[in-house]
Amino acid sequence: MRERYLLGMTAVPFVVAAFLPGALLAGNEVTRFEDPEIVESSGLAVVDGLLVTTNDSGDSGRVFTVDPATGQTVGVTQWSADPVDVYAAGGYYYAPGAGRSLGDELRAYVDLGFSAFKMKIGGAPLAEDMRRIEEALAVAGDGSRISVDANGRFDLATAVEYGRAMEGYRLRWFEEIGDPLDYELNRRAIEAYGQVVATGENLFSTVDVRNLVRFGGMRPGRDVFQMDAGLSYGLTEYVRMIDLLEQQGFDRRQCYPHGGHLINLHIVVGLGLGGCEAYPGVFQPFGGYSGRCTVRGSTVRPSDAPGFGLEEKVELAPALQRITG
Repeated sequence: MRERYLLGMTAVPFVVAAFLPGALLAGNEVTRFEDPEIVESSGLAVVDGLLVTTNDSGDSGRVFTVDPATGQTVGVTQWSADPVDVYAAGGYYYAPGAGRSLGDELRAYVDLGFSAFKMKIGGAPLAEDMRRIEEALAVAGDGSRISVDANGRFDLATAVEYGRAMEGYRLRWFEEIGDPLDYELNRRAIEAYGQVVATGENLFSTVDVRNLVRFGGMRPGRDVFQMDAGLSYGLTEYVRMIDLLEQQGFDRRQCYPHGGHLINLHIVVGLGLGGCEAYPGVFQPFGGYSGRCTVRGSTVRPSDAPGFGLEEKVELAPALQRITG
């Protein structure tokens, strides 16, 4: 699918006149939207000869496809209003006597509506990390609600050692085991561990993902892909990655993009992915969601605000005020 973005457009109620670059200079009108539901076109692209646009007048969850020859709407994509899976990411290390523990952190996430969590491993000896996993399990209640993230730090021997120690917990997934471009390490770690593995947040192109699929041992219907559209040349390249995965027998619901913020939440909902992460309380002002995004039972529902709803995030308000004056 090839996309070309229109460089100019004008909008009046119920009618949008769109111009291709050459026509814009000549002042020639190319087409008009005849659909009364398109009150104010926002974001316009040419996809396979058709115009694709969203409606920015308080609308949410719809994308219109229009035939430029007639101006008539030929398709509407409606995003589901169902909540999507979400987990609270964090699970940091705390020094003895710090006045706060891993368990305290996770219990704070429970109070926010989360029941699934991700925690760090590899920053302490194996025995200490196993003790921390036990601490997390005491809050979560089950290994299926705990994921562990090694941040790409393990060699194969260490990955296998950790995998054997954790296997009995039946954790949700073992994330970023080693160097993200060491596909053989990933494949051999999967073979040794046997449980679910997640990776991809440090892969930035479709070619990277193709190599992961070819050589990394990832299993359809089982392992998790975490590529991040914001780090991957934007949404267009990210969609190409998903297309590639589906062509190779994977399900887009195996995608949980890295980046716990509002933009990725909307990408997950819009593309029908498996779920997303959240960073409540950290990586501010972007981390986490606005108060109008309901989190309950580790599911989240975006608000009905136009766009990404950034204006509803209290932590972003000072920055947005400085930008807009």
